[in-house]
Amino acid sequence: MLTVANHDRDLAGLTYVYPVLSRRAGGVSVGINLNPNNACNWRCAYCQVPNLARGKAPKIDLARLEDELRGFLAAVCQGEWLLHNAPEGARVLKDLAFSGNGEPTSAVEFPEAVARVARLRDEFTLGSTVPLRLMTNGSLLGQARVRAGIARLAAAGAEVWFKVDAGDAAAVARINGVRLAPRTIARNLAACAALCPTWVQTCVFRWDGAPPAQIDLDAYLDLITRARGEGGDIRGVLLYGVARPPMLPEGAHVSPLTPEEFAAFAARLQEKGLTVRVSP
Repeated sequence: MLTVANHDRDLAGLTYVYPVLSRRAGGVSVGINLNPNNACNWRCAYCQVPNLARGKAPKIDLARLEDELRGFLAAVCQGEWLLHNAPEGARVLKDLAFSGNGEPTSAVEFPEAVARVARLRDEFTLGSTVPLRLMTNGSLLGQARVRAGIARLAAAGAEVWFKVDAGDAAAVARINGVRLAPRTIARNLAACAALCPTWVQTCVFRWDGAPPAQIDLDAYLDLITRARGEGGDIRGVLLYGVARPPMLPEGAHVSPLTPEEFAAFAARLQEKGLTVRVSP
């Protein structure tokens, strides 16, 4: 039975397709994992991917991806998969999401994968009730191939969930394991939002027992404000907490916020006029 505490990519026994019970989506999300090699160009402290390695997606077998997704959607839409695998009250397919065990846009085949998943959604007549989504750290927006894939998502009525966890270079290095200037993150976020409707996706937590400092929150808000000032469709912030144990050694620094701390963080964002969806 699916639970929010278990996002095992091998649950369905497939290479590229996996179901999860998503707090943020509000039901069953069918994930498209373009990083079955557990490789990512970031190394986030709260990451829940076992044996994560630095790197990019491997060569994707697009025919296999398409066969797996077609078979799984048949089981969900025409069979009793949801009845037997999803808890009562959550037996609804909410989205098809490019997510998984690394940065999906690092796959050379990313644009074609988007096109095939979009065609399968139409084949099963799921329409706009089951949107396509991309979860990305946005670091590869400078590549024409990635922008083309995101444009294809937009044409399919999709949206992007763009990771921003900090607005200070030192905090980005500590949390996300990369050296990246906040102005670069803001520029990539603005470029993404100009191509496709985009939500900022932010994980908040305690670090070594301490909640986010005011200076860190101010830097984060400055980054979001800078990106919004450049235009594009930034719809708001998807704020979420730590629901499953991190799998990396850096995860020892990470622990959940209290409900009061989480609410205060969300309230500060709302004071700045941001739409906030909360998944503690």
